[in-house]
Amino acid sequence: MSHIKRNDPFYRQIFRLTLPIVIQNLLSAAVSSADVVMLNSVGQSAISAVSLAAQYANVIFMIFYGLGTGATMLSAQYWGKQDIHAIELIEGIALRFSVAISSIFTLGALTVPQLMMKLFTNDPELIALGTAYLRIVSLSYLFWSVSEIYLAALRSVERVTISTVLNALALGLNVGLNAVFIFGLFGAPKLGVAGVALATSIARGIQLVCCVVTSCLSRNIKLRFSYIFARNKVLFQDFLRLSVPALGNDLVWSVAFSVYSAILGHLGSDMVAANSIVVVIRNFATVFCYSLASVSTIWLGKQLGKGDMPGAKKDASRLLWLTISAGAIGGVFVLAASPFVLGHASLTDQAMHYLKYMLLINSYYVMGTAVNTTLIAGVFRAGGDSRFGFICDTIDMWCYGVPLGLFSAFVLKLPHLVVYFLLCTDEFVKWPWVIARYRSGKWLNNITKEYE
Repeated sequence: MSHIKRNDPFYRQIFRLTLPIVIQNLLSAAVSSADVVMLNSVGQSAISAVSLAAQYANVIFMIFYGLGTGATMLSAQYWGKQDIHAIELIEGIALRFSVAISSIFTLGALTVPQLMMKLFTNDPELIALGTAYLRIVSLSYLFWSVSEIYLAALRSVERVTISTVLNALALGLNVGLNAVFIFGLFGAPKLGVAGVALATSIARGIQLVCCVVTSCLSRNIKLRFSYIFARNKVLFQDFLRLSVPALGNDLVWSVAFSVYSAILGHLGSDMVAANSIVVVIRNFATVFCYSLASVSTIWLGKQLGKGDMPGAKKDASRLLWLTISAGAIGGVFVLAASPFVLGHASLTDQAMHYLKYMLLINSYYVMGTAVNTTLIAGVFRAGGDSRFGFICDTIDMWCYGVPLGLFSAFVLKLPHLVVYFLLCTDEFVKWPWVIARYRSGKWLNNITKEYE
């Protein structure tokens, strides 16, 4: 903490950018928490089913995050050159991919939702509940594919407050509509799990409308649907070169986590229910860390676009120290929240036993997540170094984490909590390589070009 000086203008500017994103991420975590709390009145099966079905939304989000990060990597550096036209062309390229990919998930959720649920669980009750959820939530994927890319474009030019307001609107609506459709308020039917899905779809649809309105009123970054079809060979090739590894990185990471959930899902509904609550607490604990990762890409990318390599290197070091501090605070938060969570969760005795120790494991696991996320998804990507993260996470999660989880759970048949502990070692295994990459300075690159 000695590295943090309150009067340093750098920290004032970083917190100015970070605070709106923190609020946005807190609201997102709050919505997940609200889903769990509200479904608590419906039953443990409802919580477990939504937790498993929402794994597809998690994968989709990571796809959008990867595409958005790819766009931000380029856009932040062109923002350093004040080239708005290039940023809008990059936005159009990202939309081309996000809309196409979300259409595939929407079609799958509409036509084969039962098969999608069977990938995560063999419990007939959870499959039936999750199937109903997926069919109704399917349209939200399309709405989300447009709004998420536009919000990423806004963040890349440091308009983080508007991005946060639009996300806050969607999340606030989601919580309010959850209450209406779960509890049957104002004469609405009590829909339970289906109500959560309906609330999500309506909220995402309204958010998209608000994005279009904001674009019409904006004086710089517009949501130009015609740019989806615009052709620019240089920017397209740069987007693919930078975004494909970033997207691949986020996909291998998110799909691996979904496999983790599938492993836990096949260990029983008690493990699933406990994990669904742990994920909510972990999301709150890491909110500042993920926000710093986003800010790192924007801030350092702008500096690198200007050609200020020494300044970017110095600020990357300060951002890393901020992340370490945030990770420590996140671990304390998990420990402090544990008694409250254990005192109010309505789970079976076995699920409560799992929950107690899973929270303890996450009190230190958040530090591993914090450091890796800021460096891989923030600092490295600011300089276009997305390939390293893709390779690192692919090896770590698919050659170590997933095989270890499957082997310990289904071959060795170790106790469930031991399996969970082993799954939570993945972040620390890659620390030596990630830190070595950071110290090498190979991520310090200006990636802007003449594109006309």
